[in-house]
Amino acid sequence: MKQTTRKSGTQTLFLSVLMSAPGPLIIGAGLLVGRSATQIADFVRRSAELLGIIASYIVYRMTAGDPAFDTERRRQLERRSACFVGAMMCLGGAIMLLLAILSENTDKGNVIPGLVIALLGVIANTLFWLKYRRLNRTEPNAILAVQARLYRAKSLVDFCVTAALLTVLAAPASPAAYWVDRIGSAIVALYLIRCGVMTFTEQRPAVSDAGKESLP
Repeated sequence: MKQTTRKSGTQTLFLSVLMSAPGPLIIGAGLLVGRSATQIADFVRRSAELLGIIASYIVYRMTAGDPAFDTERRRQLERRSACFVGAMMCLGGAIMLLLAILSENTDKGNVIPGLVIALLGVIANTLFWLKYRRLNRTEPNAILAVQARLYRAKSLVDFCVTAALLTVLAAPASPAAYWVDRIGSAIVALYLIRCGVMTFTEQRPAVSDAGKESLP
């Protein structure tokens, strides 16, 4: 049963990397014709999250697939991977918040590429969230637990991004579009920072204790 869960976890993480990789590229290309603050922030957020997912996949593949891997070393790597994902969420959220506050551009351009990605993200990220939650309940693992939290955040964030970009698309020159774009970016940013801080602080005491135990 454990071996099946670990295999499924590895496959799910690999699929997460594959499905997350095109997002920053497509939205980055869309920024050539669209300048919405929400769309710019979404590009930054997805890029940071992709780095965290890649790191999680590498660590999980190293540790979960090898029964002989040192248990304490595995736990340390899992905790550090979780901290890295939390740091990426905080970084993405902080940059998004900064862009939302400082951006003065009122010409949004074409936001359709970002809107399409966000709509697909709501569906895909919700499915990944449910999958990681099920895997972690079957065999608790720090990496799977953090991925479940990340994808729950991603699904909610994509819902907010979709709502903001729909408003910009429907009425690009209206005051409503201006404020929804800014407020959408701020909500997304603050939620990501909150999730990142929670993830990091949950793991930090364990990492500190491990470091103390290794001292002579």
